[in-house]
Amino acid sequence: MLQLYIGNKNYSSWSMRPWVLLRQAGIAFEEKPLRFDSFAPDSQFKTQLAGLSPTGKVPLLVDGDLRIWDSLAIAEYLAECHPDKHLWPQERSARARARSVVAEMHSGFVPLRSACGMNIEAQLPEAGALIWRDNAGVRADVARLVQMWDALLQEFGGPMLFGEFSIADAFYAPVCMRLRTFALPLPAPIAAYVQRVHALPGVRAWIEGALAEQDFRPFEEPYRLSR
Repeated sequence: MLQLYIGNKNYSSWSMRPWVLLRQAGIAFEEKPLRFDSFAPDSQFKTQLAGLSPTGKVPLLVDGDLRIWDSLAIAEYLAECHPDKHLWPQERSARARARSVVAEMHSGFVPLRSACGMNIEAQLPEAGALIWRDNAGVRADVARLVQMWDALLQEFGGPMLFGEFSIADAFYAPVCMRLRTFALPLPAPIAAYVQRVHALPGVRAWIEGALAEQDFRPFEEPYRLSR
């Protein structure tokens, strides 16, 4: 059976992407959680990954003797192994666009990801209001998300970005978590998409796991001292 190594569900946005993809697609796998203690070379987290992942990071997918250690590489591998699941859109031009927006997420939106860390358990509207006021990069990232999502939802008719659930929605699911945690302002159609992503069974299962952790990691939360 596939094994997926992940970090804390409350914080690990990159772990969330393949986990939600697997769960939402109904692909069987064994979850292998590794608790974030720190990211120092001698941390328990890094020690547990030694010999498994050449990067010392999660997520990591293990399939027999094969190890895949990047979230996008994992998604592509799953799409190849399970063509019946239609993890990418079936039409070629839609598939190319889906790959484009996923690659944009994979390498972009740095101001938003840096200022608004994923923290599913928290509700931080005050911090979000300050970030929105002071951080032009975050405002630009959200404007790009609104433009992208609105165009795709209109063209493909929803409820997901390319009509049906795909890798694109799995990759933007952690962004939806951030937008909600920090209460960043969104137009109504985009807020509705965020809500639909939250309601996906795979996403709901991840959120429930995150809430059950009750594992406050101070180094992941520079914006508050405790829960």
